[in-house]
Amino acid sequence: MSSNIYDFSKLTGSVHAWLSGLMSSGWVTFTELVLVGLVFLLLYALLGLFLVYLERKVCAIIQNRIGPNRVGKWGIIQTIADLVKLLLKELIPIRKSDPLLFNLAPFIVIICSFLAMAALPYAKGLQAIDFNIGVFYVMAVSSLSVVGILIAGWSSNSKYSLIGAMRSGAQIVSYELSVGLSLLAIVVFTGSMQLSTIVESQANGWWIFKGHIPAFISFVIFLIASTAEINRGPFDLAEAESELTAGFHTEYSGIKFAFFFLAEYMNMFIVSALGATVFLGGWMPFHIGNWEGFNHIMDFIPSAVWFFTKTFFIILIIMWFKWTFPRLRIDQLLTLEWKYLLPISLFNIVLIAFIVLMGWHF
Repeated sequence: MSSNIYDFSKLTGSVHAWLSGLMSSGWVTFTELVLVGLVFLLLYALLGLFLVYLERKVCAIIQNRIGPNRVGKWGIIQTIADLVKLLLKELIPIRKSDPLLFNLAPFIVIICSFLAMAALPYAKGLQAIDFNIGVFYVMAVSSLSVVGILIAGWSSNSKYSLIGAMRSGAQIVSYELSVGLSLLAIVVFTGSMQLSTIVESQANGWWIFKGHIPAFISFVIFLIASTAEINRGPFDLAEAESELTAGFHTEYSGIKFAFFFLAEYMNMFIVSALGATVFLGGWMPFHIGNWEGFNHIMDFIPSAVWFFTKTFFIILIIMWFKWTFPRLRIDQLLTLEWKYLLPISLFNIVLIAFIVLMGWHF
């Protein structure tokens, strides 16, 4: 199959063999875990910095202005300057807050996004851990971030933070249902929760195409619900600067605020990567039926390029959402989920089960 051209399992296998010749099996495992951890730390930092820059430029284009253009060429070093500023800022202690929980909350939020990143298949043979319940795992660990948000809001001893945290809790718990049902639609098509298996099942066509209209409906619901789940506009009721100053992270400063800020962008990357993996074929190239010449050309594009191109396509849609639509009220937000998205998702999953039972999908 064409996807074997850029197979990273050969590279990872050779690294494992090289390490095995130098040390015992226990130290090999430990060294590999450290290497994978360092790679994810680097990826996390680079993606976070780039996504902040990208959002500013996308926002500027939509609002017909230039965006960052002073620090570095095209303002590309602006986010690094902001990071340095946040690292040097004083960590202000909040009187009457709960110090332990107040300091713990940012780490919970950022650890959850690290856990979710580990299960994503970035290319052929390039995946830190391949669970047989990959979809369930990513949903479970990513939804744990609400615990960090609730702890942050409560421990700050601020009415703004507490209101923001309670809104966020209601929002994430509600929209988690629609996200889960939209992903379950593709699990029904594939017959597996393993992300590598879901990607392999799209070798002859992405599910958004071969799953007919129900798969497309699931994709649209996934985009809307996952945007709400990561607290981004127009669903950013938890932060709502115009009424809650900054919501659950009002009282945070310096590196702790940077953790919350970075985690939001990384959560956007994670839901986009999950959507690209499940609906758009992950690292699989774009093929059209028996067009051998066209398909052969597509195969020469590296699998990692396909993955990140699809992921950034979904990220741009989510950014477009934020800078196009006005913020919803909290009652409108919950009405959209419980009265519209959830019933449509439930009907859609029944329809997909029937289509699979009858064997009507490609």
